[in-house]
Amino acid sequence: MGLFINTLPLRIDISDASVEDSVRQTQVDLAALLEHEHAVLALAQRCSSVAPGTPLFSAILNYRHNAPPPTSDSGISGIHFLEAKERTNYPFDISVEDCGNALGLTAIVTMPHSPTLICEYMHQALESLAYALENEPKSPIRDLEILPSHERELLLKEWNATEHEYPSDQCIHHIFESQTLESPHSFAAMFEDQKLTYADLNERANRLATQLIKMGVMPEMRVALCVDRSLAMIVGLLAILKAGGAYVPLDPAYPSDRLAYMLADAKPVILLADDRGKAALRDADLRLFTILDPNVSPSSPTSSKTPNPHVRGLTPHHLAYIIYTSGSTGKPKGVMIEHQSLVNLVSSRPAALGISSESRVLQFSSLSFDASIDWIFSTLCFGGSLYIIPDHIRYDRAQMWEYMRRHSITHVELTPAVLLDCKDLNPLTTPLVLVMGGEALPPALLQAVTALVPQGSVVNSYGPTEATIEALIWKSHGDFKGDIVPIGRPNANKRVYVLDEYKKPVPIGVAGELYIGGTGIARGYLNRPDVTAQVFLRDPFVSDDHSIMYKTGDVVRYLPDGNLIFLGRNDHQIKIRGIELGEIEARLADHSLVREAIVVALGEGNSKRLVAYVVAEPMDELAHTLREHVSSKLPEYMVPAAFVRLDVLPLTPNGKLDRRALPEPDIESFVSQGYEAPQGEIESNLATIWAEVLKIDRVSRNDNFFMLGGHSLLIVQIIERLRRVGMEISVRTLFENPTLSILAQSITQSRAATEAPKNLLTLDTTRITPELLPLIDITQDDIDLIVSKVEGGVANIQDIYALSPLQDGILFHHTMATIGDPYLITAQMSFGNRSILDRYLDSVQKVINRHDVLRTAILWEGLSTPAQVVLRHAALSTMELSLDPKDGPIADQVLRFTDPREHRIDLTQAPLMRFVIAQDIDGSWAVVYMTHHIIGDNSTVAIMMNEIQMFMEGQAQTLLTPVPFRNLIAQVRSGPSVQVHEQFFANMLSDIDTPAFPYGLSDIHDDNVEVAESNVTLPQDLNNRLREHAKQLG
Repeated sequence: MGLFINTLPLRIDISDASVEDSVRQTQVDLAALLEHEHAVLALAQRCSSVAPGTPLFSAILNYRHNAPPPTSDSGISGIHFLEAKERTNYPFDISVEDCGNALGLTAIVTMPHSPTLICEYMHQALESLAYALENEPKSPIRDLEILPSHERELLLKEWNATEHEYPSDQCIHHIFESQTLESPHSFAAMFEDQKLTYADLNERANRLATQLIKMGVMPEMRVALCVDRSLAMIVGLLAILKAGGAYVPLDPAYPSDRLAYMLADAKPVILLADDRGKAALRDADLRLFTILDPNVSPSSPTSSKTPNPHVRGLTPHHLAYIIYTSGSTGKPKGVMIEHQSLVNLVSSRPAALGISSESRVLQFSSLSFDASIDWIFSTLCFGGSLYIIPDHIRYDRAQMWEYMRRHSITHVELTPAVLLDCKDLNPLTTPLVLVMGGEALPPALLQAVTALVPQGSVVNSYGPTEATIEALIWKSHGDFKGDIVPIGRPNANKRVYVLDEYKKPVPIGVAGELYIGGTGIARGYLNRPDVTAQVFLRDPFVSDDHSIMYKTGDVVRYLPDGNLIFLGRNDHQIKIRGIELGEIEARLADHSLVREAIVVALGEGNSKRLVAYVVAEPMDELAHTLREHVSSKLPEYMVPAAFVRLDVLPLTPNGKLDRRALPEPDIESFVSQGYEAPQGEIESNLATIWAEVLKIDRVSRNDNFFMLGGHSLLIVQIIERLRRVGMEISVRTLFENPTLSILAQSITQSRAATEAPKNLLTLDTTRITPELLPLIDITQDDIDLIVSKVEGGVANIQDIYALSPLQDGILFHHTMATIGDPYLITAQMSFGNRSILDRYLDSVQKVINRHDVLRTAILWEGLSTPAQVVLRHAALSTMELSLDPKDGPIADQVLRFTDPREHRIDLTQAPLMRFVIAQDIDGSWAVVYMTHHIIGDNSTVAIMMNEIQMFMEGQAQTLLTPVPFRNLIAQVRSGPSVQVHEQFFANMLSDIDTPAFPYGLSDIHDDNVEVAESNVTLPQDLNNRLREHAKQLG
């Protein structure tokens, strides 16, 4: 009896393994792990490359051999075992309960996640495993189905039921032409003091389109458009479409070399450009192109109106436009969008966003940003009025807001960066649909902008250019309280899938990569068939062989209501040690000094580090102030290494954050302890190496490695550099001594193992000395202090020995928890009368007398090392409560009184168990039994309950002699050395730099976190099949 379990990581590679091979290899890996079963989990974690302070994993799987639970008909009448509960220190805890003839599953997870769903996934996975072993043992294990059929149906069909009728036989400009017939004299577009009616706009576009047709423009031909913001911008793009061409927008605000590359890649047959456009294209050889200025309207041969052009062969499947997006290689990629895709989106706007002939829409975005296309045509296809905001107003937040107020704008789409600092703006008094898109929307900003549109609404929009502007939409209801603003559900005729790396749907709440299918997926990238093939894939979830889905590279997860939330990019720009940058930004924005905040991951490979850019007033020690603030809100691994102050955040012409314009952190951006020159050769070498690896100018002898931006991935570089100058340190040494001067004093360390001895304390011992305690390294002063704290002194001390590795960890969490205890085990019982209860408690005392671990106290205060002290005599403590039935059922009151979230057990007083009892109104007794995990687990409780029953039934003489718990301590001390453990776990974990956090859950830090539990028993047929396969596979 005792705490014989340990928690250690097991890494399983399922990438290419078959079902049968994976099961066999897992058995081999488990056998190897058992050789290190007494290693400390902290040691294993330090051998990984996960950041300091970050849990290596947050999910635990227990396989427990349990006796069938005791029942009221187990031979002792009058006793009812109601419920047993065990608190978990992990937010995701799954147990397989092996009761001999049955298998059960227990899931304990933090709210609001569903333990019932977790059990369903496990059940389905085991069913799939058994089937595969019986029928397809060589099939890839990664293909095992874990989703229950009802959830698969929900994810793939019900939440993708977005069918919406739209005029799929028309091109986008045909819808505009129909609207012109309905409202020819209505105001269509305005720029500064210039206005055009629908008839005027259509006439100007028709004249230019006719000229383009005469110059040879036909379907699929590309025409570039590079003009200043003006009415000619709208005329030009309409004319290109009317001529059957595909327009290629080129923003003259873009760098000239970028525009030249896009022009050369698109190879347009004609270039529409005004004076500013031609100036912006100075790096291109314009002699290669026919250039027209859309401001110069072609003359009509007659005074009659120019008819709408009819282009032979033009269909909705021809190209409408090509938008260039940033490429991972630095070269923009041209995304090809067809007419039908744009028509599908625009047709959904009246229902989704209330677009109508009364709408007054602000055209804010650059023409090279695809949101501009959405709002231009959503306005002009339904009779609304388009307001083209001039650049000098567009780039001034206050002037832009005033422009919207003056013109009673009803719809606008802005990027979050445009409104990040909106404290100086006044709420609008007219209804406004404010669409936020292009970047993640922080919750604090959602609250701020919601207050700015009290008569309107805020919509969060998500969609890559490759999925025609918008794929998901979420409408705020004004009372959002979450940490991440949802990006919503798929819009008209779109399908979305959240898939793992093997393109299989992940469960609700699990992070995966977003794929988008349905109507509106781009044709691909112009001139880039290789990249097109990588991200435009056949949709395997529909029967149509021609259906395509787009691999976005964005990481998302489903909420229980079917909305998606965006977690970040699945690439080097965002992913750093599994951290969600938006959460850090939100905590920074909480500080009164910070007006705006952006967190980015700078560096490559192992040198990545978090850098915060904040818009704030200049102040001394800003980095120190902000670091303290963030450290109080977030775990250490989420605290930025540097804090860079800016006057304003740099923006691109599209209104997005210009990450390339963010400056590198300087020495003032880091938290330094005040410079004091290194002393001696070791400190000097350390300071030089730290400065080189951390890429900073100088290092003080008082500086902390991690506060300067160091992390676990850089420690390997530090160790290698030190070896070159003849110094050896371990990873652990640097973790435990991160201050340079202290590290210099602790440059080496060693440990030795001792032989397992017998207990030298006897009944005749009158004085305990260190020589009598071979299983612990303590001083005579330590021993004397222990003796003074034990009732009965030396005569009542049977043994003293060290804690096991797992006990060390449990004691740490116990001392850290100021309220409640994360390691209490409770069981609820009911006794028919006091006589039965007294017999039961008497039997408990007899079991305590049998087992040394039940007579053990844990002492640590004032000692050089914690100690287990086994008493020869330890009396059971029972607390009787006097409760009033008016306050609720007595059993419930006793449970509340013993709630582990509030109750603690004094580990210095053996036995480490308590019984709390109270009499009910019917004469029965409600009982809660509490014990501490540091002396046992569920198996210990099961053994104890069984022995209690044996005593009560008069069969105690059949019990076997207990095995002393000291044997385990001796085994741990004589086992593999720390160096052997480190080598084993380094081989397993050294390349792991991202923690395993199912559902994004990390360690439970808050004693008030709500957890839920679910228990199921597997069908007997599945139980038998799994056991038979286990026998066959050895």
